[in-house]
Amino acid sequence: MHVPDGFINAPVSAATGVVAVAAVAVGLKGARRELAASGPALGGAERTAPLAGLVAAFIFAVQMLNFPVAAGTSGHLLGGALAAILVGPYTGVLCVSVVLLMQGLLFADGGLTALGVNITNMALVTVVVAYALFRALLKVLPRRRSSVTAASFVAALVSVPAAALAFTLMYWLGGTTEVPVGKVATAMVGVHVLIGIGEALITAATVSAVLAVRPDLVHGARGLSAPLKLRVGGELVDAPAAAPAPAPAASGPHPRKVWIGGLIASLLLAGFVSFYASANPDGLEKVASDKGIDKKAEEHDIADSPLADYGVSGIDNTRLAGGLAGVIGVGGTILLGSGVFWAVRRRRTTGTPPAGTASATAAGTSGPTDREAV
Repeated sequence: MHVPDGFINAPVSAATGVVAVAAVAVGLKGARRELAASGPALGGAERTAPLAGLVAAFIFAVQMLNFPVAAGTSGHLLGGALAAILVGPYTGVLCVSVVLLMQGLLFADGGLTALGVNITNMALVTVVVAYALFRALLKVLPRRRSSVTAASFVAALVSVPAAALAFTLMYWLGGTTEVPVGKVATAMVGVHVLIGIGEALITAATVSAVLAVRPDLVHGARGLSAPLKLRVGGELVDAPAAAPAPAPAASGPHPRKVWIGGLIASLLLAGFVSFYASANPDGLEKVASDKGIDKKAEEHDIADSPLADYGVSGIDNTRLAGGLAGVIGVGGTILLGSGVFWAVRRRRTTGTPPAGTASATAAGTSGPTDREAV
């Protein structure tokens, strides 16, 4: 759903740019708390930035894997739900924003003047909708690991047509072509519901895999241990809270092994599996072509970039060029993402701790710390 230049007029593009800047600013502030709270669970706060950077790189890699959803149409992961559930909503907004920035500046994917539109759609809307629904579902589902996976599936599924509706709203406010908004909404939501199923499967599978090896690394799964119940007068009531005890060491692979495994998976997906991705246009491209939204589309400002369209200029072998571009993208995203999150985390740890830091840290360690806690 990468919107190119020319789909949305300048005033609305500028307005979404302001929204995107505000979202990133709020994300930076909130990510400091999320990364700080994650530190004890990971055995050290210095490890949280690389893991958050890895999530961004993984999303970049999976976004290269377009999957067929209908005749002549494909879809790809948006990633907002996955990022929010794994590392938190504030950090999730930053993860997807880093991916979009890399794609726009290196690979000519998504217009530069439309960067605010894309961050608002693919980072802000998907994260807010998905994480709000995810938390709401966890309040009514049983407190177990399978509930986290089920809630991830539903949240990811809904987040994609929500982003499609957000684009439709922007088109209604500032579309550069005269296409009835009702037709745009029907086409966008229809195809993106199908794409949402793919998003949901990828998100649920990834969250489930991380839960299986290190549930304490899943932000959305923290604090789900059920309270102890006592039977009093024939009724079950919550037992009195016990004095806090030191958290046991988390079982499962060391975070460094998780990071290495995730990096290898990202490189394989982007460098090798992406060659087999569907070449059909994605949902937005297909709707734009069918309905005439793309009549005033503009060529990307860096269309002659050496990495444009996820290839490497000068390399005639398509498979090699695409794989190398994917590897470069994963490497660049993990470096940029880790650098951003390290700076955010560093600023938090070197500054004067604000009131409530201790309680926030304690909250971050109160969730599941072994394989059976969720």
